[in-house]
Amino acid sequence: MNELLAARSLTTLPVVTLGGDALAQIKDTVFDAAAGRITGFTLSGRGLLSGPLKQSLPWPAVHSLGRDAVMVRDAHALQDTSVVVARREAQQGRVLHAKVLTDEGAEVGTVLDVVVEGGASGRVVGFRIAAAKALVSGSRRRRHRVYVPRGETLAVSGRALVIPADAVRYVADDLAEFTARVGAFQDEREGTP
Repeated sequence: MNELLAARSLTTLPVVTLGGDALAQIKDTVFDAAAGRITGFTLSGRGLLSGPLKQSLPWPAVHSLGRDAVMVRDAHALQDTSVVVARREAQQGRVLHAKVLTDEGAEVGTVLDVVVEGGASGRVVGFRIAAAKALVSGSRRRRHRVYVPRGETLAVSGRALVIPADAVRYVADDLAEFTARVGAFQDEREGTP
């Protein structure tokens, strides 16, 4: 499995060609929630005072997603923003601040961030959530933040995100630990020992 990245950490990453030219920086990540994949990125110019660009980066044009940059083959990868933003799934893919429910009806938290696999897959593997008391015991004053795997039965309505009930057994406190747990969760789902 490639390195896992929080979607919010992608904001302001440079978009760089394989030739080394910096084209833009990531403004927002757009998801197809039903498919569990990134569909593309909206962009802004490079620099503090730069505003949004009229171009976006559709996922098929991404060569690789890494911790320090989004790599594309060349400047032709950028397309009109409507290619990414006007897509039907972009309108339906709102997951931040949605309640997280198991497929057995238990509320386990609220979505804070989306965790994606780096490299060329663009696959959503899990979520960072503000855990409900039922999921993680502890102080009532401090909301515990944990990572939980997505599973393959994802359903998103804009108000709720549904995950498999067995996913809560693979909760992790940090992204490094979560990488191992996602692998174990996927192995269990596929029946791999």
